[in-house]
Amino acid sequence: MDRRQFLAGTAAAAALAAFPARSQSPTARSASDPALWVDAQGGVDGWDEPQPGRFVPSPKLIEAIRQRRMDLASMTVGEVGNGPDRFRSAVQSVAEWDALLAVHKAHFLKIESASDIRAARESGRMGLIYNFQDTTMLEGDSARVATFAALGVRQIQLTYNKRNLAGDGCLERANAGLSDFGREVIAKIEEARVLLDLSHAGQRTIAEGIAAAKRPLAITHSACRSLVDLPRNTFDAEMRALADKGGVFGIYLMPFLRLKGQPRKEDLIRHIEHAAKVCGEDHIGLGTDGPLFGYEINEETRKRHREFFEDRVKKGISAPGEAADVLNMVEGYNDIGRYATLAADLRARGWSQARVDRLLGGNFVRLYGEAWG
Repeated sequence: MDRRQFLAGTAAAAALAAFPARSQSPTARSASDPALWVDAQGGVDGWDEPQPGRFVPSPKLIEAIRQRRMDLASMTVGEVGNGPDRFRSAVQSVAEWDALLAVHKAHFLKIESASDIRAARESGRMGLIYNFQDTTMLEGDSARVATFAALGVRQIQLTYNKRNLAGDGCLERANAGLSDFGREVIAKIEEARVLLDLSHAGQRTIAEGIAAAKRPLAITHSACRSLVDLPRNTFDAEMRALADKGGVFGIYLMPFLRLKGQPRKEDLIRHIEHAAKVCGEDHIGLGTDGPLFGYEINEETRKRHREFFEDRVKKGISAPGEAADVLNMVEGYNDIGRYATLAADLRARGWSQARVDRLLGGNFVRLYGEAWG
């Protein structure tokens, strides 16, 4: 993972970070708006590199923070999938992000507690939560959960798409569920007051993970499998069980919102409204699984996406629903103003402002406070 990839924040955004972003700059939110906008799985793009290896927030990123385009984002700081040297790589990634945020503390605050969320808002900074989208960096030692918690990792996903020592990901045909080690890891995650995330997990791993959890947990980026039967999506039974335990279900802006073709506004809204019916409006949120600014759609973008898709196929981690000609975004919400646009679209469908505010961030803010204590 090179410096440009680590700055991208998510596996998908890492591969696409060099894409030209859209430059739309919508009207700024009021500084007095008490609502917090949260991306429970997002990338922080928009960095300039004035010298090799030196990254600074671009003027458009600084302006987006000033305009409150996103108050809080949970970003991936470690690699995903099985492979060598995962522990060392994850420690290095955390250290690099810490060093970067220390230089740019005027614009960003590393979030480790609920009080940090308030501090970021009051100081006009963007809060960043460190997360892992896998537990391969534990390298079979559950005690390392506490090590990473001490380093400021506040959200840990149990599995990625394939099987690891903790359990089966969503692409494992055996659907074998949690391992004994996985149960041990869940206990360590909760003991360390870290948020447990079951995104990318297989159906049995999700069901057994929810049953094993004693504290509220999350599925930060998925969609409704009863609407689109793809393995990255989640069945109603598990969504309901998650909500019953006080958790939050995050909907992504990804191709899995429909069986084929580029997802559109109506696809995302259909999943949001179904999730609200299944989970209740206090237990849904957004985890875009993409970069902050969206993508400028051109031939270079499409070329890079094809290369990204082909690389995932070779690694065996590409999920059904991914395609070489379908970009990882939703038409109509592919820019820095996506949350404002979605809020307006939902209000036009009869959603109250309070309900919109809970979806766009309030529910995850509540969950973070409960998980972290």
